[in-house]
Amino acid sequence: MLVPPAGPPDRRRRVGYLLAGSAAALFAVNASVSKVVLLGGMPSQALTELRSAAAFAALGGWLLLTRPQSLRVTRRELPHLALLGIVGFAFVQWFYFVAIGRLPVSIALLLEYTAPVLVALWARFGAREPVRRRVWAALALALAGLAMVAEVWGGSDLDGVGVLAGLAAAGAWAFYFVYGERLVTTRDSLSLTFFAFGFATVFWSVLRPWWDFPWALLGTEVSLLGNLADVTAPMWLLVAWLVVLGTVVPFSLLVSSLQHLRATQAGLVSMTEPVLATVVAFVWLAEALSPAQVIGGAVVLVGVVLAETARTAAPAPAPAPAPPAAPTVQ
Repeated sequence: MLVPPAGPPDRRRRVGYLLAGSAAALFAVNASVSKVVLLGGMPSQALTELRSAAAFAALGGWLLLTRPQSLRVTRRELPHLALLGIVGFAFVQWFYFVAIGRLPVSIALLLEYTAPVLVALWARFGAREPVRRRVWAALALALAGLAMVAEVWGGSDLDGVGVLAGLAAAGAWAFYFVYGERLVTTRDSLSLTFFAFGFATVFWSVLRPWWDFPWALLGTEVSLLGNLADVTAPMWLLVAWLVVLGTVVPFSLLVSSLQHLRATQAGLVSMTEPVLATVVAFVWLAEALSPAQVIGGAVVLVGVVLAETARTAAPAPAPAPAPPAAPTVQ
């Protein structure tokens, strides 16, 4: 667990909140960028593969220059890093991209952001950790909020595959929190993420060899959709944004915030991502929610905040990048 260094606490907290908030804002914008890329014809699996490979290369270059000793890995670590990379990174990103390609951005993110509720339930029933009673309120609020978002009383018209993908992303992200919490005790979060992205890249490269990657799509012009439907941009530029400003930069900001904040504090700041993503999607993509869905989204976020603070054990490491998000692997 990363603990903020000594220093003026107010100033450090302000810096930490600024860094974490900036990461959340970039992840929020990245959700709409990703949707434009996906609806422009890029398969979700191919986009996940490219994003993982680019993040792996960027993190590897940074670690090689700044802390090459952290790139050492033992044979015993490899299976654990592979499992974290495939389930906690490859699957989170893929399910997330499938969800936002089929659902409004805000609803896809709300589904994914129920992960802390799943983590709290695992802590209570799987790990037998002491958990505050508020976890039950968190679960009830999350379920009630999701029911309002889906407007189940009128027969939900949400895409079923998209909903399942969003829930699967939440499950994979919860796995990342639980399993990553174990691994971060013996390895720093940056090198842990580097190796996880590496195994995610290998996983997708086996399923979709690079010679089958749809490279020609990168040269196409795509509509920016919604209120910017008359504007086009090259696919390669949008993908570059997704990789640099939607993955590497926000994740670096989030990790840097942990030098000033505890992981729980940074995680709570990350809760602003669905709100910001909803605003961006409304302004850019003209995605509007009904009043009931807006209230339901707020209820879900209250439940997630309660779940984030329900565990009495040490908090989990920083969330993954979507991203995303990422997180986000957002």
